[in-house]
Amino acid sequence: MSKPARLTSLDAFRGLTMAGMVIVNNPGDWNNVYAPLLHAEWNGCTPTDLIFPFFLFIVGVSITLSRGTMANPWKIVKRAVVIFGLGLILALYPRWDFSVVRIPGVLQRIALCYLAAAFLFRWTAPAHGSDDARRWSQGRTLLIVAAALTLAYWALMVLVPVPGVAAGQHLTPGNDLGAYIDRHVFGAHLYSQTKTWDPEGLLSTLPSIATTLLGGAAGLWLGSRATGRRKAAWLLGAGVAAMALGLVWDLAFPINKKIWTSSYVWFTGGAAAVFLAMCFALIDVRGWKAWSRPFVILGVNAIALYTLSGLLSKFLSSHRIVLADGSALAWSRYLYTTYFAPLASPINASLLWAAAHLAILFVVLWVMDKRGIYLKA
Repeated sequence: MSKPARLTSLDAFRGLTMAGMVIVNNPGDWNNVYAPLLHAEWNGCTPTDLIFPFFLFIVGVSITLSRGTMANPWKIVKRAVVIFGLGLILALYPRWDFSVVRIPGVLQRIALCYLAAAFLFRWTAPAHGSDDARRWSQGRTLLIVAAALTLAYWALMVLVPVPGVAAGQHLTPGNDLGAYIDRHVFGAHLYSQTKTWDPEGLLSTLPSIATTLLGGAAGLWLGSRATGRRKAAWLLGAGVAAMALGLVWDLAFPINKKIWTSSYVWFTGGAAAVFLAMCFALIDVRGWKAWSRPFVILGVNAIALYTLSGLLSKFLSSHRIVLADGSALAWSRYLYTTYFAPLASPINASLLWAAAHLAILFVVLWVMDKRGIYLKA
């Protein structure tokens, strides 16, 4: 299979997604945040709930564009181990308390989804036929596997009884099968804000892999010999159809990011396809690239951006400044209340703080881009 040219639209889409992540993860005051910048409390989907599945979808697309996917398989394993390890390091910083460190996490899930999707991509690659025929065949296979994973997950979550949980309560917080498994596997090593379940737990990794495979199918289509306009149109149509499927499935298995329901997979995967189709049409088809340059800078160094964002936030919240009256205040709180809170209403000051985070990180990544420094797993 020939390797397609690098997609500037994919880098821009990744950068847009990462910029959204920085904004939603770093408000100045969690009590003053615009509703679209918060996750849904349980069922439902806000713009913030699109960020993680968008990134996994992008991982899937990237797998099809990388020569490394079909090279030495140990490179795939090595990359997954590095990403997983980086997630653990971020979880450990700054306390380094191994007794309660959270083992699941965002980077850890990305590592597992990448590992599974990359090997599935290798194993499903047809040996014979023209490039486009092989892409069509492999794309269908990836979609079938994604559908099978979401159906299997729906069956497990809905049909398998959970010990100690009353009928009708098995899809409420902490009472689902995935939460039951996580408590028995990880014990105290779960998300500190929930304690009894983890939004990046083991069982919900299965539908997350399906999200990644949807990106793989999209990547195969974008690498075909079809015209740019046809690629964009079909990707857009497929995205709308997947979103519709997710909305229909929502009636029986609600869209829910925290347990990564099957309806959530198809709805957000479809939304990712729609966004990528629009970026592809504007940037790679029409050639309107100037506006996308800042997002490309963020997108090509996504691992650096994620790591630096996490370290900066944890550093500011864990290190303290001693005030004149002898009291101590976290640097994040001190800087926010001193320099940002007086500038605007509470909700806008909170947003300004998040924007400042993004601006600082952009400058760092812009310098790295100028010097040709790119962190790769």
